[in-house]
Amino acid sequence: MAILVNLGLSHDTTQFACDSIQWYWNRVGQQAYPEASSMLLLFDGGGTNAARKYLFKQDLQAVANHTNMTVHVAHYPSYCSPVFRERDNPIERRFFPHLSRVCTGMLLDTLDRVVQLLRKATTQTGLRTTVNVIKRTYETGRKATDKMKEAIRSTVQFAEVLPKWNYTITPQIKH
Repeated sequence: MAILVNLGLSHDTTQFACDSIQWYWNRVGQQAYPEASSMLLLFDGGGTNAARKYLFKQDLQAVANHTNMTVHVAHYPSYCSPVFRERDNPIERRFFPHLSRVCTGMLLDTLDRVVQLLRKATTQTGLRTTVNVIKRTYETGRKATDKMKEAIRSTVQFAEVLPKWNYTITPQIKH
């Protein structure tokens, strides 16, 4: 089994997170799940993919539109990150220490060196790393406008149970 690591050369933004999802779907998910009509994405409670970020929801709308798939989103509540609970997310818990191990004490001076080191990360049970470099430059400082927030509130379907953390985004038909 391969663990996909997306390495960005610009900034960690909501667009980077969504480009990572899009890259996975285009190159792996589509072939692995050709009959899929929706995807379920699980996220921790913070960072660029935080449940409260309107920009993230807007960028996820672009993923739904591009893939023509419904995107179901479930955020873990704050301080309940699956990283700390092995039964909920065994891949992160089992694999992140190996990424750290291969980079410990190494000079990360070039992109090729970082990619080479990350690709060396493996486990005794057969997990290995696939590294993808996303070279796009991402704009920082984007702000959600009131108009954007209103549009998101009208297009995103929030779940009845924990609507702050659970919602669905359906593809929008272009006219």
